[in-house]
Amino acid sequence: MNRKPSVLTVTLNAAVDKTYRVEGFCLDRVFRVEAGRVVAGGKGINVARVLHTLGVPVVATGFLGGHNGAFILDSLKQEGIPGDFVWTQGESRVCLAVIDPVAGTQTELNEIGPEIRSEEVSALEQKMAQLLPQFAYVTLSGSAPPGVPADFYARVIRLGRNAGVKMVLDSSGALLKQGVEAIPWMLKPNRVELAAIFGQEPADVPEATEMACQLVAKGIEVIVVTLGKQGAVWVSADGAWFAQPPEVEFVSAVGSGDSMLAAMLYAMIEGMSPPDILRWGVAAGAANAAVFGAGFCTRGQIESLVPRVLCHALG
Repeated sequence: MNRKPSVLTVTLNAAVDKTYRVEGFCLDRVFRVEAGRVVAGGKGINVARVLHTLGVPVVATGFLGGHNGAFILDSLKQEGIPGDFVWTQGESRVCLAVIDPVAGTQTELNEIGPEIRSEEVSALEQKMAQLLPQFAYVTLSGSAPPGVPADFYARVIRLGRNAGVKMVLDSSGALLKQGVEAIPWMLKPNRVELAAIFGQEPADVPEATEMACQLVAKGIEVIVVTLGKQGAVWVSADGAWFAQPPEVEFVSAVGSGDSMLAAMLYAMIEGMSPPDILRWGVAAGAANAAVFGAGFCTRGQIESLVPRVLCHALG
């Protein structure tokens, strides 16, 4: 069967994302918010937003609940992003980010999320089994609210592999560790997430590359290690590459990793080579860091930065 190259993004812990800009932000004071943005959020939703911006057919799924859940779904509809969620009895969370452009700081307050009942977990797993065969790629992004078992992503990865779907994992903690054992098609860890797998953070690019090579040896086909401002490493059977992001005027890092993942998937669907896929991803992460709000960089902003990404082969 020729499957349409579209993407399903999974967000277990969707949120109402509030981003405020406050100059001189500190504790124990009252501030007036100079600028704010309230949008549907959560890592998978951020991925969906950038994919939609790049013209990739995408559907968002996961859990939603209460008034916040209704806001999230309505916001996605206004952006033109289809959603197919499981509704919970709990209330979807609120995540607050305070950006201080003077100090260059970013303070985040993230609610834990609603308690998910076992029957709601089963309902999402059943929905995933129905949805998976319709998509070429599925992204499993971010944390889980209370009540979701630590092996949920691992179970979905196995479902996807059996359906011939390319499963992409971008998570942390127990969800990540168990997900890795299920052998996703692609993994996008940062330093801290590599430490959760190997017991220590990579000290430099060569060490990050070596850890990525060990994961490829386990059967994961693509590893992209994000190293923040330093850059990112790609390792696959095709080889290993390192890319450095261009300098941009920093606004907020919220959603940069999600923007990177979305742009890499776009480049994969377009049939680009691994170094060009990595360039697009790093460019999108930088473009997102230069705008207010997660995943609101434009195609033009990303394209303008791609030629400025320095990329070279490793090894």
